[in-house]
Amino acid sequence: MTERTETRAASPDARDVLAVRGLCKSHGRVRTLDAVDLDLKPGERVALLGHNGAGKTTLMKLILGLWTPSGGEIRVAGAVPGSAEARKASAYLPEAVAFHRALTGREQLTLFARLAGAPVKTVGELLERVGVADAADRRIGTWSKGMRQRLGLAQVLLGRPRIALLDEPTSGLDPISRHDLYAIIDEMAQNGTAVLIASHALTEVEARTDRIAIMRKGRIVADDTLARLSARAELPIRLRLTAQNDDASEVHARIGGERINGASVELLCSPETKMQRLAHIAALGDLVIDVEMAPPSLEDLYRHYSQGDRT
Repeated sequence: MTERTETRAASPDARDVLAVRGLCKSHGRVRTLDAVDLDLKPGERVALLGHNGAGKTTLMKLILGLWTPSGGEIRVAGAVPGSAEARKASAYLPEAVAFHRALTGREQLTLFARLAGAPVKTVGELLERVGVADAADRRIGTWSKGMRQRLGLAQVLLGRPRIALLDEPTSGLDPISRHDLYAIIDEMAQNGTAVLIASHALTEVEARTDRIAIMRKGRIVADDTLARLSARAELPIRLRLTAQNDDASEVHARIGGERINGASVELLCSPETKMQRLAHIAALGDLVIDVEMAPPSLEDLYRHYSQGDRT
């Protein structure tokens, strides 16, 4: 078995807010990160995907300066992780946020603002922005998990960080809250904050990020735009033809494929043969009343790159 690696060139760039080069981390004899390269530029939204144990959390802890690398280097806004400059430039939202249950949301965020040197006058605005202003003066111990997650996002927004590390940011949020959260992430990116999102919610990040980085066994095995990853993977496009009168017999006989419930035919084709296939379908005339085309999803690409070659 060989490893599949589809990554962008790891050349340093002075514009990078985050620059990770050859990063390694070992715990005893176990290597949890191996030669990781990753960069983020201002305003980029990058999804970090991988199975549990792939190394996502380890990478984030190293970027935050909570752990020391075993090899390689990291620069956050040009500074060493853990330094005053790096801490000022970065913000972190863990999957399970923890706040003082006896404090109100307003008191907790005010405390964070003072610790961060951010203007206290922005606290009310941030609470409003993340949708918890109505509960701001209630004790956090009475809040739901989703509300606490929103307060964590408000903490991230303090001081306009240059890079935000978000670990499963939609955990505990309902669909509307998830949409609101990504709207805030989009706004952060538009204002120049680089955003690294570790997530298992593939459908969400597929449409809301600029790049996808996939980790497997401590290595980044793919790092590029969704379109380029899809092109490299050469996964098939799925075409589903709905037959006239719910009878796919003639369509199946003339074009092949797999019959579905007797009423439809499903075909697979490569991106290169897509137009040829569509021409064949058009030639069937009234036999086909509808065609659905489904390109490879992020879930398909994630499975392709994270499993490695099987040769």
